[in-house]
This record gives sequence, structure tokens and C-alpha cells, in this order.
Amino acid sequence: MPVRYIRVDPTVNLFAPAVRAFGTIAIVGRVTTPAPAPPASASASASASAKKSAAAEAAATVPPTPVAFTSPDKAEQTFPGELGKALTLVFRQSPGPTLVYGVPVDATAPDWKSALAVVAGLNVQLVVLANTPIDATSKTPEGPIGLLSDHVTSVSQTGADGMERMGVAMLPKGSTVPKVILSNERMVYIAHNSDEDAAVAVTGTIAGYEPFVSLLLKKVNIDSPPFNPTDIDALNGPAEVSGSGPTGAGVNWLTSPALIPGNGVYMGEGYTGDPGSPKKYIDVCRFVDHLSFLLKAQLIGSIGNVRISRSGLRALIAQMEAVLSPFVDAGVLNSFEIVVPVLVLLDKDPATLTPDEANRIHTAEVQRLVQVLAAVEYAGAVHRISIDLKFD
Repeated sequence: MPVRYIRVDPTVNLFAPAVRAFGTIAIVGRVTTPAPAPPASASASASASAKKSAAAEAAATVPPTPVAFTSPDKAEQTFPGELGKALTLVFRQSPGPTLVYGVPVDATAPDWKSALAVVAGLNVQLVVLANTPIDATSKTPEGPIGLLSDHVTSVSQTGADGMERMGVAMLPKGSTVPKVILSNERMVYIAHNSDEDAAVAVTGTIAGYEPFVSLLLKKVNIDSPPFNPTDIDALNGPAEVSGSGPTGAGVNWLTSPALIPGNGVYMGEGYTGDPGSPKKYIDVCRFVDHLSFLLKAQLIGSIGNVRISRSGLRALIAQMEAVLSPFVDAGVLNSFEIVVPVLVLLDKDPATLTPDEANRIHTAEVQRLVQVLAAVEYAGAVHRISIDLKFD
């Protein structure tokens, strides 16, 4: 009989961490409503006619009911008008999104506020309004872009876990004035020279890449003649010099660099809509959202199970390391550091604890609250290369 030196008893952990997509989109757009049906007979009473008139008026109002699409098939048939065209365009991006929600509003009297209230309950990471450029009217607090900017901020700050999101909007065709934007790190603004919906196209491009991928020079499948150097200087803000990094005024632009073989339209930058924010770039904002969710999903199983002890808190740190270490291995993070202040105290000789330190341990045990500090060093992608050529 063989000797079994090692025996493995397989077990199944039925508590699996939640999974969050990184490129699901919600597009809110106008649709063309069908004409109300004619009366059943000409002999209807005045009361019946009034009821039918009210019913026809109600039918003309488009309820903002979201419909999920995994391909552009039947998009324009389901939502004739700007929304259907936007759904077709967003799936034209490569790489592009895998799941897009279409949320309709009336073509003549769009109720953007109600539609965005519906979007607040959807598990999406990107929100865009079809064919709606930002201007002095649309960026007012009750205007569509003003509502979108408020939506992405409020839902990201007060919504459920995993609901953090960004909005995308475009400047009017040919505009090179960045001051028109609403400053918001959760908004992405795009300047273009296209007759197509540049905001929708760029949203599809963003959705096709993992959160930590820079959007600089990523292809956008859209027709848009390039801006000239003077226009780009106006969009990018103060002139850049050889020794400075990207300046930026919160607006990106579409470009066709001569150095890239073939013909194509690309993102000229990857800025968020707040040039003064620490999260100045789209990938930084998206990656922070993504990493925060991954840590929450990993640690939720510890709630109610991990003890406030040396072994329990070390197990907690190990779970966080399991999330962060792969990003270091992949070069996304340069490093990370996890500190649990109460664990530092628990590691000390109890006889050497000061009264204040002993009280802090006692408070943590009584309140059942543990503070964890995690610092990560994000390895941002290169956006400018400065070369000095010296000829002797």
C-alpha cells in the first residue's frame, strides 16, 4: 500500500468577490415617437374622445426605460433618432464596449433629469448624452450637460459601491475655446471637426481599454479633419516648453498624427475636465475607482469574521496585498504600502504600552473599528518625450 505523504482535501469558497465591469456605457438620447393611433370609431362620445386625447398625449411622452445592447443590431429600429445612431456609432469603436444601455428621451421635449435619475441605478462607468454639445445653454444647472456633470459627481460620491462613473461631452464642431467647459474631474471633454457624434465615439473608445490605460493616441473610429497647430495650442492652454510636462486646459482633441502610419483619427490627449485636479488624466480617475472597488470586494468577506488581533489583522493585510501585488507585477503600480495603526500597537510588548496606546487598542476593540491606510504609487504612462540633439 503506497504511503500518502501529502493529502489534499478540496474545498469550495462560495463567497466570491463581486466583479465590476470597467467599460459599460449608458447613452441618453432623443428618439422619434410614433404618431398616436386613430380613434376606433367616429361615433365615440365626447368623454371618450377626451380620454383618448389624454391617452395619446401620454403615449407621446417617452418613458426613460433603459434597454441593454451587446451589439448595434436593431439599435436604430428600437430607438429611431439620435439615440439609435449613437448606439450604432459607439459599437463601431475598436476596441469598444461590450455592454451599452440606451435610455430614450423625447425628441422635442427631452426630460434629461428623469433619464439621468434612471441611469443612476444602472451599473455603468461611462455616461454620455447623444448629440448634445456643451455651450452656454446646455451647461446651465438645468441644462443637459450641467445635469450630466452633477450626475456623475453625485452618484460617484453618494451612490452604491461600484457606481462610480465619468461623463463625456463634446464641444461644438470646430470650437477651440476650452473655457466653455464645466470644471469637473469626472467629466471628459472633446474638441472635434466632425459631423458625427464625437462624444459618443470617444466614450466607446474609452470603454474599450482597461482603466489604467492612457487614452493618449488611442484610435477613434470617426471622420474628423485635424486641427492646425494654432488651434491645438488654444485647446491645450499655455505653451509647453521642452522641459515641461503636459499643460492642458481640461479639453482633449481629435488628431491625425503624420508619424502614425496609415490614416486614422486619434485622441490628442487624455485629460479629465479639471486641469487643476490631482486626477488630471482619465486613466488616473478610472483606475482609482477600479482599485477602490476591488479592495472593497476583496475585504467584504472579512467583515464579521476577522478578529482585532495580530493574526486577524495580518490576514487582512494579506488580502489587500493579493489585490495590489498583481498590479505591481504588471507595472501598473510602482509600489504600495499598507499600514494598520492598531496592529503596530498590538505588535509591541504590552508592558511597554503607554496609557494612550493601551486606550487606542481598547477603543478599537470596543468600537470594532479598524483603520487601514493604503498608499499606492501609480506608474503613469509617458505623455511627452523631450530629446536634445547635440551635433559635434
